[in-house]
Amino acid sequence: MEAVLRVEGLRKSYGSRAAVDGVSFEVRRGETFGLLGPNGAGKSSTLHMLAGLLKPDAGQILLSEAHGDPRKSLGLAPQSLSLYPDLTAEENCRFFGQLYGLRGARLKSRVEAVLELAELQERRKDRVETYSGGMQRRLNLACALVHDPPLLLLDEPTAGVDPQSRHHLFVSIEALKRQGKTLIYTTHYMEEAQRLCDRVAIMDAGKILALDAVDRLIEAYGGRSSIEAELATPPEQIEDLPGDLQGTRWRLLTERPFEDLARLARRGVAFDRVRVERPDLEGVFLSLTGRKLRDE
Repeated sequence: MEAVLRVEGLRKSYGSRAAVDGVSFEVRRGETFGLLGPNGAGKSSTLHMLAGLLKPDAGQILLSEAHGDPRKSLGLAPQSLSLYPDLTAEENCRFFGQLYGLRGARLKSRVEAVLELAELQERRKDRVETYSGGMQRRLNLACALVHDPPLLLLDEPTAGVDPQSRHHLFVSIEALKRQGKTLIYTTHYMEEAQRLCDRVAIMDAGKILALDAVDRLIEAYGGRSSIEAELATPPEQIEDLPGDLQGTRWRLLTERPFEDLARLARRGVAFDRVRVERPDLEGVFLSLTGRKLRDE
């Protein structure tokens, strides 16, 4: 698949602290590419350099020539809301559309399209200062999309929103992907990355620690599955049962949980209750970045 964006050796420091330290990756046309990391990992600084808001200290950002003018080919929904609270939703969308050169019927149709996507038609004439946090997040996305960019940069787009607005943002992002948009999505929420992203780069301390499809990251770094079960009766030969047995409670770490359960069932081991926990992206994240609390 064609790469629409290549990042090579990107670096950015603030004083003696390296916020982005030699980051390289490519983003393929039509994919949702995730930058996943704890607070302070360098995700937002990377995204701001892609958007032209920060100048890199070193490295290159190469955008496909097929996208034309880089200023018009990118849309940014920043983590810090980029809205004018004393304007209405419609006025905000019109303002940002005009910045990108939209006029007349084209501007009108794009404003209508993004207000519909954000489900803000009924509140379009209300000032943004009267909106809830979730409504402002939805409008933030609408303003980033008003000029219909092929590449969309989303920086923590669900920060501080209610569950309904969060769900709506997920549905909107999935719809944009079906339309063929290419998205770069920063988050520190595992379930968001696992649901939305085709590939994920896990960042920490300004570096990319791992980059791959979610399933392959889990396979490579997620560790083994856990089986916890209550046996109907203890086996006659305890030594024939792998794992840890305490009375009738049994636990096993394994790479093939269902094969192991089937094999034991064929040998006559009966279970009253079984729970299998498969490795997930959260396990990968903690394995790579550590479990220690951070207050930065």
